[in-house]
Amino acid sequence: MLAIVGPTASGKSALAVAVARGLRARGTGAEVIGTDSMQVYAGMDIGTATPTIDEQGGIRHHMLDVWPPDHAVTVAEFQAHARAVIDDVLHRGAVPIVVGGSGLYVSAVLDDLRFPGTDPAVRARFEADLEAVGAQALHARLAEVDPAAAAEILPTNGRRIVRALEVIEITGEPFTARLPDPVPVYQAVRVGLEVPRDVLDERIAERVDRMWEQGFVDEVRRLATQGLAATPTASRALGYLQVLAFLNGECSEAQARQDTIDATRRFARRQQRWFRRDRRIDWLPYDAPDLVVLVLARIRALPE
Repeated sequence: MLAIVGPTASGKSALAVAVARGLRARGTGAEVIGTDSMQVYAGMDIGTATPTIDEQGGIRHHMLDVWPPDHAVTVAEFQAHARAVIDDVLHRGAVPIVVGGSGLYVSAVLDDLRFPGTDPAVRARFEADLEAVGAQALHARLAEVDPAAAAEILPTNGRRIVRALEVIEITGEPFTARLPDPVPVYQAVRVGLEVPRDVLDERIAERVDRMWEQGFVDEVRRLATQGLAATPTASRALGYLQVLAFLNGECSEAQARQDTIDATRRFARRQQRWFRRDRRIDWLPYDAPDLVVLVLARIRALPE
């Protein structure tokens, strides 16, 4: 199987489709399994850059629009669902192509990653703190006890901050220390897309511009009428948080747009740091003219 990783706006989804079509032309079936933490929410399509039917290019895609936005999907739940899909694809003799920029979710699916349990009382206490002081203040508290975890979690992601603090209290260990050295569950070729920072920044700005042109504000407005702001996870997604602020009169639409660009660029930096730690990833230039050929060659080199 194949995993294609890298920062947002690097071209992972398009490459996955091109490789799948290349495999199909050679008589081998292939299907795409998304490992994006937000594309799994139904109706959140424009802001998460969920591939459209046309962009899917006739290739079957999985892990898109799986749960409603009001369902707080855990990494463990995502892991179980995605692995069931991968096992089914393998059983049918096709090549699973795992695609994603959510490093924790990619690792959870491909590696033997197990998650600490939960303590409802501890969780409830931190959730009450979140409600009382806000995500930023709680993130500062996390930075005091586990700077490494704080560096990997968005200051606006209250749910992940609460989870990190909960794990730290339950285990007595840093949150990031709970991630062991990776042991693969599946034998996979891992390819990363290398994009120069200035190019990536421009691609992100262009993507956000397209989101607005495609009706992103209307998408968020529709979801807001369905209770998006009250959801624990979906409402924190990049872009959705910023547009909700605009719809609530907290900033101008132009500011929401620029805030989305800035937040996405910061997120891309975190993605790059996460994946750079994994020495199993073979990095390729995003704009290599023979990129599909290079990836196909690596798949063929994998032992049976």
